[in-house]
Amino acid sequence: MTSSSRSIQQPKDLRTWIAELEAAGELIRIDKPVDPLTQMGSLLYQSREKALFFENLPHGWRSLGQAPANVRHAAIAFGATEETVIPLVAGKLGKLIPPVMVASGPVKDVKLGKGEFDLTQLPVHVAGQLDGGPVIGSGLVVTKDPDTGERNVSFHRLQIKGPNKSGILLYPRHSWKNYLKYQARNEPMPVAIFIGHHPIYYVAAATTAAYGVDEFAIAGGLLGEAVRLVKCETVDLEVPADAEIVLEGHIPPHYREEEGPFSEFQDYYVTGTGKNPIVEYQHMTRRHDAIFKNLQNGSEMEGCVFHKIPMSATIYRRLKDVGGGANLHNVMILPGVFAVVVQMTQRFYGEAKNLLLAALTSEYHHPKIAIAVDADVDIFNHSELMWALATRVNPEKDVVVIPGTHNHGMDASLPELGAAGTPLWQRFGSKMLIDATIPPPADAKARDMFERIRPHHPELRLEDFAAEASLPLVHGLPQRFFGSKLLR
Repeated sequence: MTSSSRSIQQPKDLRTWIAELEAAGELIRIDKPVDPLTQMGSLLYQSREKALFFENLPHGWRSLGQAPANVRHAAIAFGATEETVIPLVAGKLGKLIPPVMVASGPVKDVKLGKGEFDLTQLPVHVAGQLDGGPVIGSGLVVTKDPDTGERNVSFHRLQIKGPNKSGILLYPRHSWKNYLKYQARNEPMPVAIFIGHHPIYYVAAATTAAYGVDEFAIAGGLLGEAVRLVKCETVDLEVPADAEIVLEGHIPPHYREEEGPFSEFQDYYVTGTGKNPIVEYQHMTRRHDAIFKNLQNGSEMEGCVFHKIPMSATIYRRLKDVGGGANLHNVMILPGVFAVVVQMTQRFYGEAKNLLLAALTSEYHHPKIAIAVDADVDIFNHSELMWALATRVNPEKDVVVIPGTHNHGMDASLPELGAAGTPLWQRFGSKMLIDATIPPPADAKARDMFERIRPHHPELRLEDFAAEASLPLVHGLPQRFFGSKLLR
C-alpha cells in the first residue's frame, strides 16, 4: 500500500468495527423498538455470543452493545484468533505511537452548549434490577495532571443524575491521582468523555501503564496508526476526532453525592457504592448521525472483556522473561477478573510457582488467585480448568495462600478499608496460587503418569458415520482437542 493510499484510508472507528462484526457474522441487528430503561439491559445480558445493534431507539438514536461480547470478538478487532490474541497484544505493548492533532473531525459535526443537550435523552440503558439509574459505562474519561499536563484516559462509570450532571466512580488509580491534585488546589478538574469508538481504544484505556504514559499513544501502538485528536471546545483537553460523542465538563473539588448501586464487572451491585464525586457538563459535540455505545457490565460481559485483554497481555509480557525465559504459552484473566490462569510447560520443579508469584504482583490490583496449567489444558474451557484442578493438584503442596495483601477495592469477598471516594479505599485480604501443572519434561517417568486418554483413531468424526450427530452435543471437546493440542 502506498503512503498516499494510506493517508486517505478511513481510520478505525465504531463504524469500521460494526462492518467488521457484520462481515464476520457476529452482529445481530434489532429493528424493533427497544426501551433502554426497561428492555435493553435484559437483551444485552442474554447476548454472550453476538453483538447487538439497536436501530429503533427513542429520539431517533441507534446503539451498539456487547461488542466485543467475548474474547473471540476481541480477537477479531486485532485480526487474531482467541488463542493468539494475548501473545499478539503483549508484543504490541510498549510500542507507542504518539497521537497527531487535526483541525477537525466527524465528532465536531454538531456542537451543543449547556441547555442545548440533555443527558436524559441519550439512550443510556439500565443494566440491572438494582441499579441506581441509567449509567454510561462506555464513556472514556480524559484528564490531565495539572502539574505536568500529561494525559490519562480511563474507564469510569457515570450515573445519569440530570440533564447536565452525572456521578462518577473514581477508582484510586491515575485519574484519581489527577483529581486529588486539583482538589488540593480547590479547583474543579476538567474532563472530556468520549463515547463510541473502535474497541482498541477501549483496550488501551483499560491498559495499566506507568503514570504519565498517554493511553492515546498506547492506542496508536495497538492500532498501528496514530490516533487523530481534536481540541475540545470548552476545556483544555484533546479527544479522538473520529469518536461518536464527546461530553465536556468539570468534577468539582470536595463535593460528593450518593452514587450506585450498579451492575459491576464481577457480577455484584454494591461495590463502589457511596459518596462519590460528580461531573457537571457544559458542552457536547457529536456526529450528525451519532451511534451511541452502550456497555453491559457483569462477569463475562463486554466490560469484563475489555479489561481481560490488556490485563492478560500485560501479565503475559511480564511472565515471559521470568527465570531467564519461561516456556510460556498463554495467559487469560478468568470470569470476575480477580483470577488469572497461566498456561505453561515447567522446565524445573517449582517454576510454576515463580510465575504465579509474578502474576499476582503485576501492574494490576485485580488478580488474587493465580492458577498454572499445562499446554494440554484449554484455558478457554472452564470445565477443562476445573478438571485440571481436580486431577493435578495436591492441596498440601500445590496451594499457597499469601496473607495481608493489598487487593482491588471492588472485591466484595475481602474486608474493606476506607470507602469509595476516599484516599484509603482498598480491600486488605490475601492472595492464592495454585500449581495445577504436571512434572517437567525432564522427569519423563513422573510426567507419563499424567498422559491423557485418547481414542485409537482421533481423526475419525462421528458426523461422518451418523448424519444427525453433531459435535456441539459433546461441547466441542473432540473437535478442539483430539485433532490438535491433545495429540501434539
